[in-house]
Amino acid sequence: MTSQSRQILEVHNVGKVFGGLRALDAVNLQVRRGDCFGIIGANGAGKTTLLNVITGYLPPTTGTVTFDGTEVTGRTPYQLAKSGMGRTFQITQPFAEMTVLENVMTGALFSANGRKRSIAEARGFCEEPLKLVGLADQADVMAGSLTLGAKKKLELARVLATEPKLMLLDEVMGGLTRSEVEEISEVLERIRDSGTTTIVMVEHLVHVITRLCDHVFVLNFGRELFQGRADDVVEHPEVIQAYLGKPQTPGEHASGTE
Repeated sequence: MTSQSRQILEVHNVGKVFGGLRALDAVNLQVRRGDCFGIIGANGAGKTTLLNVITGYLPPTTGTVTFDGTEVTGRTPYQLAKSGMGRTFQITQPFAEMTVLENVMTGALFSANGRKRSIAEARGFCEEPLKLVGLADQADVMAGSLTLGAKKKLELARVLATEPKLMLLDEVMGGLTRSEVEEISEVLERIRDSGTTTIVMVEHLVHVITRLCDHVFVLNFGRELFQGRADDVVEHPEVIQAYLGKPQTPGEHASGTE
C-alpha cells in the first residue's frame, strides 16, 4: 500500500476493553482521501474512545490502525501529529495569556515543517488558517477573552496550521448556541471545500453531519450499527431507534421498566 492510496485512514477489527467493559468491538471503517466522514451515536456509544484509539491516546486491545498507507497502531499522539494527523477536543484549551495569532503560531512552529520556519515565516503562514476560520480580524485579541464559539474556531485554525492530512474533530459543536453552530458549520464547509485536508468528525447533531459529510458511520454500544451515505443513514430504522427509542405500537402502554 502506498501513501497515495485512496484510503487515508483504515481501522481494522479494533476493539477496546476497560476491565469488564467492552467499549469497542470489532470496529472496521475506511476513510477516503479528501472526504468528510461523520461518526455518530448515542451517549456512551464509544465515539470518543474510537477517536482516542485512532489518535494514539489509547492503545487498542485488538485490531490495527493504518494512516496514510502506514500502520500506526501504538504510536503516540505526538508521533501521529508529526505524520499529519491533527485533532480537536471537546473542551477547548487555548493558551489564554497568548493572542489568537500566537496560539495558531504554536501549530505552525511545532508541526512537521515547523523547524524549517522562522518566527516571521510562521506568523505569515498563519494568515490563511485564521482567514479560513474567520478570525483574521481578531488575530491580536487575547485567546482567554474569546467566546466559546471563537475558541472553537481558534482550535480549528491551530490544527490547520499543522498542515494536517487528516483532521479529527471531537464534537466541535458541543456547547454552542444555534447561531454559533451555523458559524462553525460554515467554517467546516470552507475547510472541506478547500481540499487541503480530510475530515473525520464525531458529532451529536445529526443535521450537521448530514449537511457536511459524504459518508456516515453509526456506532451503537461499541459496534457498527450502520454506515453509508448521510441520507440513507438518517432514514435507517435501526439508527432512528438507537437515537429516539423504539416507538410504541397502537394500544401499547409503557410499563415503566426497561
